[in-house]
Amino acid sequence: MKRIVLIGAGSAQFGFGTLGEIFTSEVLRDAEVVLLDINPTALDLVYQTGQAFIEEHSLPTRLSATTDRKRALQGADYVIISIEVGDRFSLWDQDRCIPQHYGIQQVYGENGGPGGLFHSLRIIPPILEICADVREICPHAHVFNYSNPMSRICTTVHRAYPDLNFVGLCHEVSSLERYLPTILNVPFEDLELTAGGLNHFSCLLEAHYKDGTDAYPDIRRLAPDFFEKVPGASDHLKVYRESGTLIETEGVTEDKSLQAESYRRWVERGLFKYVLETYDLLPITTDSHFGEYTAWAYDIVDQRGILDFYHYYRICMSQVQPKIEFGIKERVVPIMEALDTGDIMLEAAVNIPNEGFIKGLPASLVVEVPAHIGAKGVKGVALESMPPSFLALLQNQVGVHMLCAEAVLTKSKKAVVQALLADPVVTRASCLKELVDVMVAEQSAFLGYLT
Repeated sequence: MKRIVLIGAGSAQFGFGTLGEIFTSEVLRDAEVVLLDINPTALDLVYQTGQAFIEEHSLPTRLSATTDRKRALQGADYVIISIEVGDRFSLWDQDRCIPQHYGIQQVYGENGGPGGLFHSLRIIPPILEICADVREICPHAHVFNYSNPMSRICTTVHRAYPDLNFVGLCHEVSSLERYLPTILNVPFEDLELTAGGLNHFSCLLEAHYKDGTDAYPDIRRLAPDFFEKVPGASDHLKVYRESGTLIETEGVTEDKSLQAESYRRWVERGLFKYVLETYDLLPITTDSHFGEYTAWAYDIVDQRGILDFYHYYRICMSQVQPKIEFGIKERVVPIMEALDTGDIMLEAAVNIPNEGFIKGLPASLVVEVPAHIGAKGVKGVALESMPPSFLALLQNQVGVHMLCAEAVLTKSKKAVVQALLADPVVTRASCLKELVDVMVAEQSAFLGYLT
């Protein structure tokens, strides 16, 4: 019987969603699942709901819950991390807005740029503490991380604990399944796709039809018109300027209680089109994420669309109530199944140290690449088709990630300033020491370790 530990399981979105996927798996549904969180009230809600679901459906899964991490990790085979610290949106607002107040034009501020750095400085230390316990208690366990900023977290963890089986997973690559079948008018199963780069900064590198024909010429020809005229799922999200009751219907969230003010569709496709036209590559994520890593993206992204989505996301996270459902949406369950059975599977995107997978980037940097998964673990696939033009953008992130790790591991404010100076998004220097001091003061509960 496998033991699976869910860290951060008090989050209903993560706890309910992951339980539903484990319950669906023929391979894993008889596992022992341990829910772990620092919030006992939220944790108990997920536990009670999960236990009721098990009893209702007569499942063989053994479920327990604890706030004791060392106890939870005893004998663990798989550990899944999905955590945040503090008031997520309040801190995110500071990450996004305070650097902008100092004249740094950053996009979104969650994973890249100054906002991504301060987010990293908060969340990496508790993840390192988790990893230290894993190394001591269950060193052979496979650890999967969902938390952001993915690349910076994973790069720092592998620097601190290079022998840990630590893999970052992100769902962004699944966006290709939403867009490409409609663009190309073929089933997704008839496409062979290869994407890679850094997390939230990856592109589709190769695309072929089932018969081996190159599909990228058709993508380059058809995608601009698609993103200009064909509504995506996000176009149906209405953003209201007043609070109201969100009602989830067929994946479309609407407020039935209020009259919407004049509404401009959320597009977030300006950067998609620009990168496709300029680099001949299709990004696999939205403007808000892809735009976090370059200074010039600020002039191209759909700023109103990003703000509208951010507003919607806050409302949705506070009002939409998740539930346990059968079905597999994330990829961690098929990955655990492959590790358990030894049956080889190809995973579209994992975040692992660069062992020659992307030539021109150092081995110490965690990259996002496809991987073969089976009895021998997670084995990355080399991306031979990485064009020099996109590689140059990725290379601009090397120093940022290395100095972010340095700042966390040495607890150095000076290294934080150096990480900001290395970031291509940062175009000012005289204000940076003050910016760091302000952020440390505002977030002292989490950044007070920096000296």
